[in-house]
Amino acid sequence: MKPRTLVIGDIHGGLKGLIQIIERAAVTEQDTLIFLGDYVDGWSESAQVIQFLIELEQNQHCIFIKGNHDDYCEDWLREGELDKHWIFHGGASTLKSYEHIPDTEQLMHLNFFERMKLYHVDNQNRLFIHAGFTSMNGPSHEFHSTNYKWDRTLWEMALTMDKHIKKDSKFYPKRLLLFNEIYIGHTPTLNYDITTPMQGCNVWNVDTGAAFWGSLTIMDIDTKEFWQSDSLLSLYPNEKGRNK
Repeated sequence: MKPRTLVIGDIHGGLKGLIQIIERAAVTEQDTLIFLGDYVDGWSESAQVIQFLIELEQNQHCIFIKGNHDDYCEDWLREGELDKHWIFHGGASTLKSYEHIPDTEQLMHLNFFERMKLYHVDNQNRLFIHAGFTSMNGPSHEFHSTNYKWDRTLWEMALTMDKHIKKDSKFYPKRLLLFNEIYIGHTPTLNYDITTPMQGCNVWNVDTGAAFWGSLTIMDIDTKEFWQSDSLLSLYPNEKGRNK
């Protein structure tokens, strides 16, 4: 089997789901894994997910994109200050997962968050970013860096584009012309009652709602074949994740 490039959606503390998709996709050390961010906040194993990824990259070519939830955890590991918004949106489970993690390991995790990328462009002009960007000149020209982790306008635009508008039309969005393909997380496909990866124009959304009642997804970006975990609710039956 030739080396593959595999992209992984939002994990949100679901280590059991992460282990499942790596096994189901039969990942080898020759494969490149691109993680789209939001490793923490949701299920009970956020700290364990981070430790697993740190160990994984020792033998695997991995690219780690930073998500908005990762920002909160990084700030807490660095400053020790609690953001009330973070606590309400999954941070409480992350804090609990760190209760018995020694300071030396927490420092290692902080370094891991600090090394994450805001976005990645590969040699085939494919963009990997947690949420999106707003600049017509691309993410490198983005005025507010928080958009990498929070923007939803890119996905909403791609999803609702009039399919009759051709790429050479003046009406075609310039953001969508910058890259051959764009891979994002951040907005669960469950919002649209869909449990599998979604495509809008050249944008692929791989967040299939692992934070909630959905599954975690890993996708081969060349063939578009994908593998999914069991629902995270079934893997953590005594927990709520980010379900209210």
